[in-house]
Amino acid sequence: MYLKCKMDSEKAWFGAAMGGFTRPSWAFLLLVFIVLVVSCFQIGTKTVFPTWVVLGGRETRISEEAPSCFGFFREVPPRKVVMSIRDFGGVGDGVTSNTETFRRAIRYMQSFGNIGGSQLNVPRGRWVTGSFNLTSNFTLFLEEGAVILGSQDLEDWPIIEPLPSYGRGRERLGGRHISLIHGDALTNVVITGQNGTIDGQGKMWWELWWNRTLEHTRGHLLELKNSHNILISNLTFMNSPFWTIHPVYCSNVVIKDVTILAPLNAPNTDGIDPDSSTNVCIEDCYIESGDDLVAVKSGWDQYGIAMARPSSNIIVRRLSGTTPTCSGVGIGSEMSGGISNVTMEDLHIWDSAAGVRIKTDKGRGGFVVNITINNIRMERVKVPIRFSRGSNDHPDDGWDPKAVPKIKGIFISNVVSLNSTKAPVLEGIEGAPYEGICMKNVTLLGLAPAAKWHCEFVSGFTDAVFPVSCPQMQSNVSSSWCLDHLGNLQIDSS
Repeated sequence: MYLKCKMDSEKAWFGAAMGGFTRPSWAFLLLVFIVLVVSCFQIGTKTVFPTWVVLGGRETRISEEAPSCFGFFREVPPRKVVMSIRDFGGVGDGVTSNTETFRRAIRYMQSFGNIGGSQLNVPRGRWVTGSFNLTSNFTLFLEEGAVILGSQDLEDWPIIEPLPSYGRGRERLGGRHISLIHGDALTNVVITGQNGTIDGQGKMWWELWWNRTLEHTRGHLLELKNSHNILISNLTFMNSPFWTIHPVYCSNVVIKDVTILAPLNAPNTDGIDPDSSTNVCIEDCYIESGDDLVAVKSGWDQYGIAMARPSSNIIVRRLSGTTPTCSGVGIGSEMSGGISNVTMEDLHIWDSAAGVRIKTDKGRGGFVVNITINNIRMERVKVPIRFSRGSNDHPDDGWDPKAVPKIKGIFISNVVSLNSTKAPVLEGIEGAPYEGICMKNVTLLGLAPAAKWHCEFVSGFTDAVFPVSCPQMQSNVSSSWCLDHLGNLQIDSS
């Protein structure tokens, strides 16, 4: 369309010119020739048409104009075998249990993993089920109007071993409830659809937490472990019992065009928590939750230190949402295996307790290095930028108080926050100061005139920030290093 419009306009202009001159001058013809050559050069060097690829049998548009996660996920061919949950006797009436039906269906489809893979379609309806495990070379596809409902029977969420990087359940000693949709040691898995819904019906679990009658740690809505080449897209996840989407010990994971919803008071209903995982890309997602929208993690105290499985090469892009009790994007607090090379950009956060937050503590150990956060818009966020410590949250008495985290190279730029309540709070750890904290083009509006930055055990450099930063963030030693990095970041024209 762009090419046609451009050529039509040039044709009209050329026709008008010809109408006014019976013999156009050589200069005019040369000008027209140059315009056409330049147009052809632009069209030849960068296509104006979108690229389409097939992911698990579904066409997905990859725009060349906007940055994309496409390179993180290796394209899979259309599945050889496509069946419906109805083919296995499933009943989508919102009452009948389909737990054994889902389990039986996926066991059957597992046999096609080495001959082109399989796809299980979930048609329109309300499909009650307990936990089920996915398989490799497999697509779970929710058609329009399809809703998977988490069972309200605790027996349908069996107890499994704790994660080795946590040493116990995150909330209770011992094991933990399995996630509703689960997978371990998988490759080439696609979870997608026509905006179908996976609803954990988490109120039962939240009440166990509120009433202090929870015996084992709650299950996630979706957890994939030790898995590679994963695509999660075009779905709505809601009412998770605990963290919503949890890729742990995974690589090459794309989470795209996903909506995550939970009541804003639902406890610990994090949106997306990449955990000890590499090459993860999260983009174009909308999240409302009772905890962090996105939190990057890597294990808990001595167990995470021993496993030493970092989270690295992670992108969070074009994320929007709200959480009244926690942060829009966070690092930690479980970060004992280390976190590095994280980019978070083009974020919109409102009505939240914090915008950007790094959470650590004594006993965590590990490291947080090379974190870039760029282009953030916030409204009514209490503390737009916060580094916090001292949660005193440890798995058991075996944690080492001398294990302190190393924090260096945090780059925050192009931030606008409206109706803020507090200036930035940057609290490092005594004996392990946070170094190389760099901020540029940060504007926080709506603060009381007396509001000032609160800084302890941090050092870095700020440029073009309002209100004026604390003395610890005005180090000339850090200035050239900070500006070299931040100078490579462009301000979003919007």
